[in-house]
Amino acid sequence: MDLIEGHTPIAPPPGVPIWDIDPYDDAILTDPTAYYAELRAKGPFVYIPKYSVLACGRYAETREVFSDHERFVSSRGVGLLDFKIADPWRPPSIVLEVDPPEHSRTRRAIMRALSPKAVAGMREMFREDAEALVDQLLTRDAFDLVDDLAEVYPTTVFPKAVGLREVNKDYLVSYGAIIFNSLGPDNASRRAGLQQLPAVAAWIMAQCQRAQLLPGGFGASLYETADKGELTHDEAGLLVRSLLSAGVDTTVTGIGNALWCLAQNPAQFAKLKDDPSKARNAFEEAMRLTSPVHTFCRTAGGATEVSGVPIAEGTKILCVLGAANLDPDKFENPEAFDVERKLMGHLALGAGVHSCVGQNVARAEGDAILTAIAQRVDRIEALSDAVWRPNNAIHALDRMGMRFHSA
Repeated sequence: MDLIEGHTPIAPPPGVPIWDIDPYDDAILTDPTAYYAELRAKGPFVYIPKYSVLACGRYAETREVFSDHERFVSSRGVGLLDFKIADPWRPPSIVLEVDPPEHSRTRRAIMRALSPKAVAGMREMFREDAEALVDQLLTRDAFDLVDDLAEVYPTTVFPKAVGLREVNKDYLVSYGAIIFNSLGPDNASRRAGLQQLPAVAAWIMAQCQRAQLLPGGFGASLYETADKGELTHDEAGLLVRSLLSAGVDTTVTGIGNALWCLAQNPAQFAKLKDDPSKARNAFEEAMRLTSPVHTFCRTAGGATEVSGVPIAEGTKILCVLGAANLDPDKFENPEAFDVERKLMGHLALGAGVHSCVGQNVARAEGDAILTAIAQRVDRIEALSDAVWRPNNAIHALDRMGMRFHSA
């Protein structure tokens, strides 16, 4: 049987709507809100014939599939490619693309390196760098939200936290974009990313070597775990690679999207200014509303069912996190940005054993930069419309002119 995008084709389950749509079309990737709404309206699942997959966008089903690692595995790839029957283009992530019990061992090591105590030790550096960047941007008549803020801040503080001796902003940002684009079909976005891969990947892998890491950072901590025999040294290097692939682009996206939300909602920014302690919640709300990771896949490890829908073994399921995070059955007035929303259970950082291992770091960075903005900026002015960047798994801004006004 011929494969479709590296996985076995399936027949549509009985009663499941067949939807002739391409969720990886650039028009949808850059403006997905209508797609999200129609996906939810069609039912628990739809069958998409172009890729022979099921897709879910309601909160209940998406959370069930996304978090049940026993029935819906990650070890067969979190993109369209099924690692059981097709070779991935790079060695799989030993955190994201494995399942328990192997996942438990590697996740434990990376979570120890990124523990709340370790992140707390970085908070002063995060704060100082955030304040310095905001002060510098306040001196400018205009800046680009992405190039000058959202990409600059994470690629300043996160390499310090990891302990990189060398920093290349463009390579750090590009690597994450390439990784996430690779999760989709063989479309223009994926091909463009893979064309950049040789030079970018060579630089990334060089930074994962122990000799390239300063003492005291997250990377050195992983190698110290290997010294104790809990990992191999090769595995320590792969875990540093995981930090660099998932720890930069998603945070860049989250921060950029949060500033877009605040620029579009001056009344909400006023609430944040009145109480900068709301910065953490504002960051969470922006992640819920904009879902930096819009889609991840799971693969049915055996025959099962969800909400009465029979699902065959080997079925690829698009878990559309962006749609689930806007489900009105879960979130009241879900398309509104509310820095005071009492958030419970959004899926922007995953769920279950595969929830984002770096979420403590991402939240600390988001908190630091939004706090600095709330304390120093009187008004955020959008100087141009937002332009969104198509990516097969990330919903990110490409550019947006902005100005910070001081009091």
